[in-house]
Amino acid sequence: MARFGYTLMTEQSGPRQLVDYAVSAEQAGFDFEVSSDHYSPWLASQGHAPNAWPVLGAVAHATEKVQLYSYVTCPTIRYHPAIVAQQAATVQILADGRFTLGLGSGENLNEHVVGQGWPTVERRLDMLAEAIKLIRELLSGDLIDFRGEFYEVDSARIWDVPEVPVTIGVSMTGEKSVEKLAVAADHLINVAPDRTIVEGWQQRRQATGVLPEGRVIGQIPVCWDPDRDAAVERAYDQFRWFGGGWAVNADLPTPAGFAAATQYVRREDVASAIPCGPDLDAIAAAVAPYLEAGFTDIALVQIGDEGQRRFLDEAARPLLAALRAEFD
Repeated sequence: MARFGYTLMTEQSGPRQLVDYAVSAEQAGFDFEVSSDHYSPWLASQGHAPNAWPVLGAVAHATEKVQLYSYVTCPTIRYHPAIVAQQAATVQILADGRFTLGLGSGENLNEHVVGQGWPTVERRLDMLAEAIKLIRELLSGDLIDFRGEFYEVDSARIWDVPEVPVTIGVSMTGEKSVEKLAVAADHLINVAPDRTIVEGWQQRRQATGVLPEGRVIGQIPVCWDPDRDAAVERAYDQFRWFGGGWAVNADLPTPAGFAAATQYVRREDVASAIPCGPDLDAIAAAVAPYLEAGFTDIALVQIGDEGQRRFLDEAARPLLAALRAEFD
């Protein structure tokens, strides 16, 4: 059965608004909620970037049953993996076992801010693999000494260990990441409906003979609005950053860089890539390729803080009903 989620987009809303939206999304019937984890917005017009972890803690306290994910946290440069392990354990306790730690190799946009440079893709994957190993050891609650290629911890222990273990989802977008990270991940996260990645991840897990089947979590942007022209304009203003593709998106360091890199993206390019306007069938059509590729969970991003409340109040319930009627 497919599950449908709501995205707490930290790049476009402040922390109080995000908690309010999270409660409303649960009431509307979303199965899960994912939170981005950014130091900067993609574009200055988005205008926000609160710290994801206090927001997740507040959301965990304010909601009752909706599943929660970080989507995704980079545990390699801006955060030390020992800190990520502690954050994840704490949120899992606050969420009464509803939290999944989503991890990825990050973007220069967020990681360069601590002055440690931006490694090559190969090195970033190696750093992520080691970080996951360390995080798992710390989540055991044991006293840990660790000496790796990239990280060290000295007599570290997480004192508040959740009764429900934290599972880990990992973003994998290419063959190299699947090769290095497949067995380390309880769940797969991907931004594109790539069946090859899904099958490669599943095959590597199945080859171990012991790893249970995990979930495959994707995400699609939508811009619902009764006025299609207004929806297209908002999507263009705040979401045209996707136009360069992930290879470019990972390497640009600032919102100004994204503005420059996407100056030739047209409104019609955005409208052809993102469902805009009131048509719920168009959103269902955008979801279909992910489910056909083997995804189990799809999180929707409603673009822009403006109109977010109206989306949750007017569109969320009929949209979820339409998606479940189409795909369950």
